[in-house]
Amino acid sequence: MNSQEIQEAVKRSIMTERGAMLFYQQSAQHMKDIDAKKTFELLAREEREHAEQFFSLYQGDDLPSFEEFITAPGSGTEWLGGMTEEELAGMNERKAMELAMEKEKQLEAQLREMAAKIDDPSIRGVYLENAESTHNHYMVIESEYARLMGMVHESDIDTFVRE
Repeated sequence: MNSQEIQEAVKRSIMTERGAMLFYQQSAQHMKDIDAKKTFELLAREEREHAEQFFSLYQGDDLPSFEEFITAPGSGTEWLGGMTEEELAGMNERKAMELAMEKEKQLEAQLREMAAKIDDPSIRGVYLENAESTHNHYMVIESEYARLMGMVHESDIDTFVRE
């Protein structure tokens, strides 16, 4: 990839991470389960950090300061494609988590694919670090989903296997 293509990819990554942050923020506002709400608030903060990491790599001059960019109005629907704000607001915890797991899995694959195309070790490192964090997001959501659905938590599996 040439430097212009890398910068376009970085800009798309900034937008994706911001969209994910907004999705988690808005979803958290609609959650009734306090632990699910806290999980999505945590994920929103981490997505903000991801956006900031990519923002620091971006050399274009077409975006405002990071603080202005990240706090600009938005809904998170850009991360979700064609979903409307009403549909997003109407999701329950289960649906929001299922969607989040799907999106995190897709994003991890995209980040790893992009990292493989980048020669610059510092930029590739940011992509790989974010891919690992995105994988961890999936694991956190999966665990919270299992708790919410009353499934056996992975920490209890040994207990059930021995009995």
